[in-house]
Amino acid sequence: MNISHTRRRAAAALALALSFAAVAPQARAADAGEPFGPGCAALPKQGPGSPSVMAGQPVATAAAGNPALSTLASAVKQAGLVDTLNNAEGITVFAPTDEAFAKIPKADLDKVLADKAALTKILTYHVVGSTVDKPDLADGSFTSLEGGTLTTSGSGDSYKVNGTAAIVCGDVATSNATVHVVDTVLMPK
Repeated sequence: MNISHTRRRAAAALALALSFAAVAPQARAADAGEPFGPGCAALPKQGPGSPSVMAGQPVATAAAGNPALSTLASAVKQAGLVDTLNNAEGITVFAPTDEAFAKIPKADLDKVLADKAALTKILTYHVVGSTVDKPDLADGSFTSLEGGTLTTSGSGDSYKVNGTAAIVCGDVATSNATVHVVDTVLMPK
């Protein structure tokens, strides 16, 4: 009985050591720009909209495949920005979720969606012409493609844009952009 108990403890210790070894590379990968934030759990694990699929697609195409970004994808298409975003290199997109768009009264949203110039102004305000990764978010100030300024603040896995929009899932990589999914549509001033 003692030998059996000792073998079980040794097996358990070996299994624990192997599990730590398996986790170590993942921890290093997480430090290298893996998606972060509470909303990342809602990303599909595989297929369209999953981090592995999005990483191989340009940003507008990747957003169109993500079920949480369907309103954004439709707005980008309506504004005629698909090719512009897909052909840009090294950009960052602060991508509002469908729930973010749902916060806007329907009449107001319909009015903006029908006005290509206003829609383009709002959408390009969500795009920065350089890479903005998690380390840049703690106390950042960035010029958007629209020409306005976006500010970021926070720490750990909790960051805000312009003091109001929470980044629910940040550092999602696409083939040409970094995406930070936000819970509020950002409005240029």
